[in-house]
Amino acid sequence: MDAEEVAERWAPPWWTVFVVGLLLWGATFAVARVTRNVILLPTIVLLGSFLVPVTAVVWYLDHDPSPALSPRRILTAFIIGGVIGVLGASLLEYWLVRAGLVGAFEVGLIEEFVKGAFIVVVALGIRRFHIRDGMVLGATVGFGFAALESSGYALASLFVVQGHQLFLSLTSVVITELVRGVLAPFGHGLWSALLGGVIFAAALRGGRRPTWGILGTYLAVSALHGTFDAINGIVGYLVVSLIGLIPFVWLWRRADGGGVLPRRQSGASIG
Repeated sequence: MDAEEVAERWAPPWWTVFVVGLLLWGATFAVARVTRNVILLPTIVLLGSFLVPVTAVVWYLDHDPSPALSPRRILTAFIIGGVIGVLGASLLEYWLVRAGLVGAFEVGLIEEFVKGAFIVVVALGIRRFHIRDGMVLGATVGFGFAALESSGYALASLFVVQGHQLFLSLTSVVITELVRGVLAPFGHGLWSALLGGVIFAAALRGGRRPTWGILGTYLAVSALHGTFDAINGIVGYLVVSLIGLIPFVWLWRRADGGGVLPRRQSGASIG
């Protein structure tokens, strides 16, 4: 196996990541149920929250390898982008967001803005732009945000109040992680992928400033985000997910003038 082939196989296939992670998460949950060992709770929270986001990022790289998106850049986008996104969004939401329906859309505007800004930051140094690279980078930032946010929701769901007593509910944690894990590919990852693709499309045309396309996409994904947060029902989640999935599939298939596979190796360069 030559050096180039080793470099391309920097991570196991996506399905291996998912299956192994799922087995480890299930085993940890089973042992925790039997032993009632609270020390295992962080392992359950982290494995359950990061399983789908990490698998999704590896899937993107399996299907669209790009020399512009090195493992180091992807890791930076996922970890640092996720942490900065959560911290920035938390501060802005603390200062600006109101309660109620309006607040849900304000959250969408804030979180999509923070993620979009970091997509631009983590893309610094890339000189040859592909729309698909922007979608992958955007999805990576979004999934890092989703993983950390889901771990927070899972931890919060551990505490259940019944009557006037506080209980620790492992079942509640598992249900929260299952629901958020299923929805993760259709939420933060999808919305940030759309925004990242449009940002790179503007860069591909030589643009250096925000365009109407970027602004329109930002407002659209923010509206989807706000609607998603405001809805409380599976049917509503499915409808919002489908609405976002349609432009995602269209942009992915049309990006750089090619089909799904293989990706194009040529790109536009901007100075």
